Amino acid sequence: MSTLLHKQNLPKDIKVAVISVSTTRGLAEDKSGAWIKKQTKKEGHEVLIHQVVTDEIEAIRELTVHVTSKICPDAIIMTGGTGISPRDVTIEAVKPLLEKELTAFGPLFTQLSFEEIDSAAILSRATAGIIKNTLIFCIPGSMKACKLACNALIFPELGHLLKHIKE
Repeated sequence: MSTLLHKQNLPKDIKVAVISVSTTRGLAEDKSGAWIKKQTKKEGHEVLIHQVVTDEIEAIRELTVHVTSKICPDAIIMTGGTGISPRDVTIEAVKPLLEKELTAFGPLFTQLSFEEIDSAAILSRATAGIIKNTLIFCIPGSMKACKLACNALIFPELGHLLKHIKE
């Protein structure tokens, strides 16, 4: 089956949660999260929630569990906390919750990042997976990284991924 045929009849009314991880920014200063929210709407999807959570494992985990079980979006785009500093704990918070991991996401994001920022791409630990039939993407917090991940990987495949989850 061709990719074109395979991608027919994809879900159109996709519901997205945007979560920014930061200990220094609030919603008003969350430029990356605001861009993701705006771009999500531009893609024709609905944003159910846009929230900032502190960079602490339990806080991130509690919000992720709440969003996946009570708000029930089709996807969560989580930005920030994916680096290697001691305060970057998004991956440690989210990874144990994943029922399935999209193992190609991180390497693809790193490859695309390498083309833009050279060897500094090694610092990213971008991850994606599935929690309770909800896709979750954990991406770096920089605006450049958010645009790259969303435009090159997340939005082009979002409907396709959801089609498979809901089969």
